[in-house]
Amino acid sequence: MAEEHLVRPQGLSPMAAKDARSQAYLELKPMRRAAGTVRLPGSKSISNRVLLLAALASGDTEVSGLLDADDTQVMREALSRLGVSISEREGFLKVKGAGGPFTEKKADLFLGNAGTALRPLTAALALSQGEYHLSGVPRMHERPIGDLVDALRGMGARIDYVRSEGFPPLMVHASRISVEKPIRVRGDVSSQFLTALLMALPLSRSKSRIEVQGELISRPYVEITLNVMRRFGVDVARTGFRFFALPGSSYVSPGKISVEGDASSASYFLAAGAIGGGPVRVEGVGRDSIQGDVRFTEVLERMGAKVSLYDNAIEVKNEKEKLAPIDMDLNHIPDAAMTAAVMALFADGPSTIRNIGSWRVKETDRIAAMATELRKLGADVEEGADFLKISPPPSLKENVLVETYDDHRIAMSFSLVALGGVPVRINDPGCVAKTFPRFFEEFEKISK
Repeated sequence: MAEEHLVRPQGLSPMAAKDARSQAYLELKPMRRAAGTVRLPGSKSISNRVLLLAALASGDTEVSGLLDADDTQVMREALSRLGVSISEREGFLKVKGAGGPFTEKKADLFLGNAGTALRPLTAALALSQGEYHLSGVPRMHERPIGDLVDALRGMGARIDYVRSEGFPPLMVHASRISVEKPIRVRGDVSSQFLTALLMALPLSRSKSRIEVQGELISRPYVEITLNVMRRFGVDVARTGFRFFALPGSSYVSPGKISVEGDASSASYFLAAGAIGGGPVRVEGVGRDSIQGDVRFTEVLERMGAKVSLYDNAIEVKNEKEKLAPIDMDLNHIPDAAMTAAVMALFADGPSTIRNIGSWRVKETDRIAAMATELRKLGADVEEGADFLKISPPPSLKENVLVETYDDHRIAMSFSLVALGGVPVRINDPGCVAKTFPRFFEEFEKISK
């Protein structure tokens, strides 16, 4: 890549341009190939789970490798408002656990567009016997939460919708919670609803049981939840992904815990290695990862790349001029599936990405957004309720301005277009601060 630069609206100072972020774009120059090493930031999914459980546990927890980005910052701010002491030390955070429900019984919490913060906190606050207002950015108020609220109301929780039925903002009131009966929750809209219940129920200090109704999507994210809970002393028994039995024990700090690198973020660099020859090596995640998105390596191999897995690193290279097309169910890796959609531009035939209906209720309607932006680049795209079929163009269109819809993953995945030998413009590049503030700097490191 010859150059990356932020183009500001004429006449605006850098500070004013920051305020007018939607008018700024990042121009990525054509890349000849991609090769190099990237150290990943911490996993967002693991980071916010660890922060919440450390806050609810007995004892202090030293957390290293935590992601420092918008989504984790709103979680930290919320926990502080709820009476949790979090201090920074060199190389780690120290979280003083509440040893149960939050001590602060009244709070107004703004949680941005962080589903990994708002959903679990809703459940934890329902068991904290206080009065809490939860809100976020306008898009968060369009993301459904009704299934979680229904499950919590089934336990006796008192939760009101402030504006629209089924959506945030919410008011959570003190209530009498009972977990004697099985708690039922739908699993076909978001796995975060089940995750929220799993993480909150130990606050009841009673044995409890969850029954998932319908097909549970994004199952690897539930596996992350169970793994982190186990680290904090709560071992959940399950029968498949339908029934979950909690033992009635409370969280206890493990003392120290380390957050591994973000496997979803790894997908962009690994894809660059497959498209741009490589080798590209990502460090911080490897064969022992607890994250489901590490299975993005299966997509890479199906498309013809050579993948090498190590304990704490993954390396990808590819000598073929074109990638092989794929037809895959990627329900288990919905975030990394977006990377696969852009990789389809470099295949020698049409690719179909299936069972991605959860994209509709993410940071934006990702199916509609991805289809729109892929078409701008010349692809023929068939868009369904839960799939995309992408036929690559003979050549990519140059100087396309990719809209990012305030969605970090759209910005990062479409950066791969530069590997097609064409300049591409990424609108509102600052949206990557949600999970990977230094993404474009790291992407520059592997450009050749």
